Amino acid sequence: MSTDERKLHAFFDLKPEAVISAIESQGLLCNGQLMPLNSYENRVYQIGLESGETVIAKFYRPGRWSDAAILEEHRFTQELATLDIPVIAPLCIRDETLFHAGIYRFAIYPLCRGRPFEAENRAQLKQLGRYIGRIHAVGSADVFHHRPRLSVTRLGRASCSYILEHGWLPHELEQAYADLCKSLLDRIDQLFSASYAKKAIRIHGDCHAGNILWDHDLGPRILDFDDCCMGPAIQDLWMFLGGSRNHMESSLSALLQGYTQFHDFDIRQLRLIEALRTLRIMHYAAWLARRWDDPVFREAFPWFDDPHFWHDHLQTLVAQATAMTEEPLQWI
Repeated sequence: MSTDERKLHAFFDLKPEAVISAIESQGLLCNGQLMPLNSYENRVYQIGLESGETVIAKFYRPGRWSDAAILEEHRFTQELATLDIPVIAPLCIRDETLFHAGIYRFAIYPLCRGRPFEAENRAQLKQLGRYIGRIHAVGSADVFHHRPRLSVTRLGRASCSYILEHGWLPHELEQAYADLCKSLLDRIDQLFSASYAKKAIRIHGDCHAGNILWDHDLGPRILDFDDCCMGPAIQDLWMFLGGSRNHMESSLSALLQGYTQFHDFDIRQLRLIEALRTLRIMHYAAWLARRWDDPVFREAFPWFDDPHFWHDHLQTLVAQATAMTEEPLQWI
């Protein structure tokens, strides 16, 4: 077994005593209260301290991000926090935010409470739009050097190739999937060429309702910059749009009302919404396939290892082919 494989298996087998030992290595005394939180890519725990405080510890999956990429994420959230943008930045202990304990790498965050974001609430959408606009105003002022770029190749072509090369599809669907993916990706290339401003900016990358906590006094608290990257602004907006076309246009209007108070928005990027949705669908399937050796994934997604999933997946992608031919949403 290689060193990387040993690290990954140790990550799968991360024990509570190892978590507590790691936290206490940074001078924080635990009171024994430890609760795993709902996270798949990393391992995340809520931990009680003897001081009466509660912290959140994130243990990073080995091999996914380099230390430099993780630290770049941390610096971005700290930069935003210093400007009073309500993101959750990691705690800094002795001038460090990324810690090591044996093979484990981890960060510690303050516990922030809040209620779920109400995507139907126009006032909340407008306020969220203001904060995303502020994030993008900061994000456009510099670039990431170690984080990835949102691209058709990384999210689309690499995903399609992985599924085909590792035999995940029922044999009778392989050619149909390959042909459909080629057609979709060619269309997405065209949309990106026509609609994606040349200068990508630093973005959250995975901005959706599950990564927003709503505080009565502060408004939205934006969580989990683990997927931050260089990409188009619309990536941090489109996942808040759902339902009928009229409903999506109404939600978009509320978001952009707030957003444009702090940052310009290129309306050409509205043509990317269904393209980005398609890339996310493709990437999600490949993500599950790549993580299938992780017991947490097998337990959480038992339906994935079933031919019915792939039949449904193809039908979803066929629907996306149609969606990408329709007129883009209008900013009303």
